[in-house]
Amino acid sequence: MEYDESVSFNHLVSVESLTNQEVLGLIRRASAFKNGASWTPSNKPIFVTNLFFEDSTRTHKSFEVAEKKLGLEVISFDATTSSIKKGETLYDTLLTLSAIGVDIAVIRHSKERYYEELLNSPTISCHIINGGDGSGQHPSQCLLDLMTIYEEFGTFHGLKVAIVGDISHSRVARSNMQLLQRLGASVYFSGPKDWYDSSFETYGHYLPLDELVKIADVMMMLRVQHERHHTETNFSKERYHKEYGLTKQRAGQMKKEAIIMHPAPVNRDVELAGELVESKQSRIVTQMRNGVYIRMAVLQAVLNNN
Repeated sequence: MEYDESVSFNHLVSVESLTNQEVLGLIRRASAFKNGASWTPSNKPIFVTNLFFEDSTRTHKSFEVAEKKLGLEVISFDATTSSIKKGETLYDTLLTLSAIGVDIAVIRHSKERYYEELLNSPTISCHIINGGDGSGQHPSQCLLDLMTIYEEFGTFHGLKVAIVGDISHSRVARSNMQLLQRLGASVYFSGPKDWYDSSFETYGHYLPLDELVKIADVMMMLRVQHERHHTETNFSKERYHKEYGLTKQRAGQMKKEAIIMHPAPVNRDVELAGELVESKQSRIVTQMRNGVYIRMAVLQAVLNNN
């Protein structure tokens, strides 16, 4: 399927809203950008702002690079110096930004489904791209993960993808399990049982890590999200790595063509051995690089809706 320049959507807040055709179209458009394709969105200035209410390096800065590569006007926003500090709500912040002419708002917020109130507003007119909502969704991370897998294997059908670690608190895991299953991959889970929910059985099956590492085509390791745990975890770094991490020994059991992924930031020697981060089978740096191009494709699709 060739990328259709008419592919468009008004907002991107969840992978559930994307068709398989749109997902593949975005991946192929991102690949075109990666190979040097250019695109001029408009003869008039297009204003975009990145509202990040949680810490971020990869998502925040790759969106910013993507925006600048497309020639968009990036309006700086710092939550610590905005009227949020005076008690202004997210809704009223977006109402203001929309009123003064911001065309696109990329938002990361700790509240799950924060975007519902914004999308239902009759007044807020700017496009909304979800940069992560609590433990809910992270659509652009999911798309860059899928792009990385597609580059490697050229298909999703028949692939065995392992999602390992702090699954219940991971928006990355939720987005990926949905799309991967829909695109034909077999999804497997592993990690602490306390961080696993039976609802995930809709998308895949749990296997002990030492079994899973031998059959997986993709080992997708997840960061332990201490900031989302309401109580202290019972794992020391050493214990977690020994029981649920991709150790050097476990990596040695992987299929030769299998790849290692992680949404980052990586807790080295916790989720995976530090020496594996830049190993031959790792695609973690590729994921970060692909993040710029997939976000360029997402921004283009949103602007196509104009």
